[in-house]
Amino acid sequence: MLRTTLSLLGVTIGIFAIISVFTLVDSLERSLKESFNFLGANTILIQKWPWGLGGDGPYPWWKYLKRPHPTWEEYEFLAENVQNAESLCIIANKRGIVAKFKNNSSNEGNLMGVSNSYKDVYEVTIEEGRYFTSQESIGGRSVAIVGHRIAKDLFADLNPIGKTLKIKGISYYVVGKLKEEGEGFLEMESKDDQIIIPYQSFTKLYYIGKGKGGLEPDITLKGYESDLGLIELESEVKGLMRSKRGLKPREEENFAINHPEAIVNFIGATFDIIGIAGWVIGSFSILVGGFGIANIMFVSVRERTNIIGIQKSLGAKNYFILFQFLFESVFLSLIGGALGIFLVYLLSFASLGTLELRLSLNNVFLGLGVSVVIGVVSGIVPAALAARMDPVIAIRTQ
Repeated sequence: MLRTTLSLLGVTIGIFAIISVFTLVDSLERSLKESFNFLGANTILIQKWPWGLGGDGPYPWWKYLKRPHPTWEEYEFLAENVQNAESLCIIANKRGIVAKFKNNSSNEGNLMGVSNSYKDVYEVTIEEGRYFTSQESIGGRSVAIVGHRIAKDLFADLNPIGKTLKIKGISYYVVGKLKEEGEGFLEMESKDDQIIIPYQSFTKLYYIGKGKGGLEPDITLKGYESDLGLIELESEVKGLMRSKRGLKPREEENFAINHPEAIVNFIGATFDIIGIAGWVIGSFSILVGGFGIANIMFVSVRERTNIIGIQKSLGAKNYFILFQFLFESVFLSLIGGALGIFLVYLLSFASLGTLELRLSLNNVFLGLGVSVVIGVVSGIVPAALAARMDPVIAIRTQ
């Protein structure tokens, strides 16, 4: 009994180690990807600086420093000429702004100046009120859409629609409130902290351009779902931007086209390595448990040799004896694996701040599948020895 318990414990610990690591990795990866949703889906960004994700060698920042930033004129040029984009918008933002309403204030807000088409590129869920009209955007009217936290800090339980907040002494009429998104994982950017105003209104508050304090806007283009990898859109945008900036055929591009998907792929590759570490850690415990089950099965065959002989003398086939012991081995391994998965399930209820652990069905099936394999590998040799026994010799064995 003690031998069986220790063997099952080895399998339990092994499966727990593997599935808990996989569950943690899946939960981390999902949370990080959801945190990067603000970058948009199926989009590319025209920016001054390229993202240095896993690149070889040092990042040549000095090379990119002299580049011009995207401009409103380039946005309008692309809007008129691009064919492979579903929509596009221009965005400028200023983090850490202070917004005020009477005696209340909200610090560390993210002020975003956007073109009217922002809602067509990014998901903007209005809980109360409305989005900007095209006339408000073109005219640079002083209107604003506020995030949930901003609205709570400034207006408490009051309806923010129709109220007026102040930023740098300028009054903004609140026309909409965003639906609550919740705290971002690892304090990533959340829509709850946003104040969205028309781009032309934003330029009245902050300087866009080179020099001290100048902000650099981004142009985001949303491609069609049929354009896999956004290859056609990226190729077209490169040509249009080179034409707009007057670059000669042999001149290097002085702008960057960044793919948010690259961040997701980079995260996935990183967590694949962590997953391998989980396999390595768990395999040692599984190996111990597997040897334990194999030892139990050898003892079981030796103790039941006489019974095996009687069964074979009564007509039992070799495969019947084989599957009899193999099933026992797999069953023992499955018990250990199920206990390991149950422990991971209990772990998923643990509070880890903004990280929500979820035990997926894929990981459950993986754990059970590994348990079955352990059972088969551990029991195949003892089961084969039992199946090949001579019935006469087996019956005489005491």
